Amino acid sequence: MGNNKQISGFSKLSKTEKIHWLAQNFLYNNPINVAKEFASYWHDSIEEQKVFDGFSENTITNFFLPFGVAPNFKINDKLYAVPMVTEESSVVAAAANAAKFWFDRGGSKAEVISTVKIGQVHFNYKGSFEKLQNFFPQLKQDLMQGAKDITENMEKRGGGIVDIELINLSDQLENYYQLRCSFETCDSMGANFINSVLERFGQLLVELVQENDSFTYSEKDIKVIMCILSNFTPDCLVHAEVSCPLSALGDVEGMPAADFANKFVQAVKIAKIDPYRATTHNKGIMNGIDSVVLATGNDFRAVESCIHTYACRNGSYASLSDASVEDGIFKFWMTIPLALGTVGGLTALHPLAKKSLELLGKPSAAELMKITATVGLAQNFAAVKSLTTTGIQQGHMKMHLSNIMMSLQATEDELAKAKEYFNGKVISFGAAREYLNSLRKNAIG
Repeated sequence: MGNNKQISGFSKLSKTEKIHWLAQNFLYNNPINVAKEFASYWHDSIEEQKVFDGFSENTITNFFLPFGVAPNFKINDKLYAVPMVTEESSVVAAAANAAKFWFDRGGSKAEVISTVKIGQVHFNYKGSFEKLQNFFPQLKQDLMQGAKDITENMEKRGGGIVDIELINLSDQLENYYQLRCSFETCDSMGANFINSVLERFGQLLVELVQENDSFTYSEKDIKVIMCILSNFTPDCLVHAEVSCPLSALGDVEGMPAADFANKFVQAVKIAKIDPYRATTHNKGIMNGIDSVVLATGNDFRAVESCIHTYACRNGSYASLSDASVEDGIFKFWMTIPLALGTVGGLTALHPLAKKSLELLGKPSAAELMKITATVGLAQNFAAVKSLTTTGIQQGHMKMHLSNIMMSLQATEDELAKAKEYFNGKVISFGAAREYLNSLRKNAIG
């Protein structure tokens, strides 16, 4: 480290000044060279760069991720080319292969079951719960009325407050209660809307209890702890599935349809009972989901948190997807919570997020939920298909070879030769390095 002194006013420095300070204290490099390197990733347009800088704080440059497209997704008989942002090799290829596999087998079916989201007002109350319960019908009405100025525009679009419940958790934490509020936010993810309503509820809760004569002086000492949306949205659900007769499934990687289907179902059942397998199984699902969520400017951390919580809903962590073979029909499906938006937030600011939504035909939030869930299911199908047939490494390492060779600073000609050499062979970093060294040695010799 360059020095042990705390810096004051770092956020007020320009990008160049921030970089200069970092170069002097942490990067041990020529500040001019460091500045040039970071600046090489800035947007050519000053105005566009200001947009990117505004997404976060203390920004010094942009961090690029690949923006890919998986074609041939047929969802409810509508064709999509799906944008995917990910740095992991084989994710986009696997999704595209799964989409192609199911294209002539009926494609995917998807439906939104519900789009309700949740927020909470957490508070302490030392009085009689029965008294609070009796007051609640009037309180609920007054809360809804008291937030009308915030909810009015959302209500015009068909959304707003769906319900408010009084939850008593004082048996688990002394004097602790909550207002559990459900919302419909239409095509927006709705975080800011929900949090604004909840903070108004918190303020009104205190005022309304204090104004009500049925509560004693001590009971009126109600304390709001926090008002915040929940990223667990178990009632914001979307279902996606693929299915076809075994006769239409055909041989899969040389394996008879019935054998493949039964082995596939067994693999999913293992992920239902073993959390070690379920974690990797669901990670594969999230490879697809996160890629679409990122590409469309949605909050992948919230989506991840919610879906993994949902995977534990029955008491242990388990597979999000299901599979069956019944009456000669192979079926693979998934129902997950997925709170997404197509208006507001980053979706309206990030130029590529806007382009992603345009590529998808400017979908509603509900349509985007269906697309995203389908991609997650496709990714899962591709992974389990590989695991139960050829093995996961054959396809993954083939895609990863390019990254390995790039890290070894291989030329395009060397990469082409490496791809030809490793066709059908086991790929590893060591083997790739050894081959490249041999190739270069022979070239010199």
